[in-house]
Amino acid sequence: MPPLPPWDSLHPLIIHFPIALLLVAPVLVLLSLVAGSHARGLAIGAVVLMLLGSAGAVVAVSTGEAAAEMAERTEQSAPVLHEHEEGGEFVRSYFLVMSVIYLLMVAIPWFLHARKGIVTRKMIVVVGTLVFLAAYGYGMLKVVDTGHLGGRLVHEYGIRAMLPPSGDAPSTDD
Repeated sequence: MPPLPPWDSLHPLIIHFPIALLLVAPVLVLLSLVAGSHARGLAIGAVVLMLLGSAGAVVAVSTGEAAAEMAERTEQSAPVLHEHEEGGEFVRSYFLVMSVIYLLMVAIPWFLHARKGIVTRKMIVVVGTLVFLAAYGYGMLKVVDTGHLGGRLVHEYGIRAMLPPSGDAPSTDD
């Protein structure tokens, strides 16, 4: 088994997990609106994905900052790298907040007391969840934009992780 890369080389290995988790979570949120008896379980699953994705974003920003210190900057790549860094920091902070908001929406259902009249608890939950999803969608756009900038850094400017040589490389001698 190859050795674990140094911290400043882990960014490309780590970043895809929070992206996937944060982009899949709203599917569970939507399903929780129509799942009947499984709604609470799906909502809890969405919270778990959001929290794991947010924690992964914290680690990804940390490894990204370490990688950025090692990256060779050119006049053309520096602004893209800066935007990518700023986007990563925004995404990390935004989804930490959104995760806590949704956790509270799921964990504190008693704040939505059953009402008599026109407004029902179900209506409040549905409208609140749709408003949450709209705000979450904005964050998803920022994830995609930040990921695109990272892709540009790799594919357009050739910025790569600095991996140490592996001692287990197969020999080409016969």
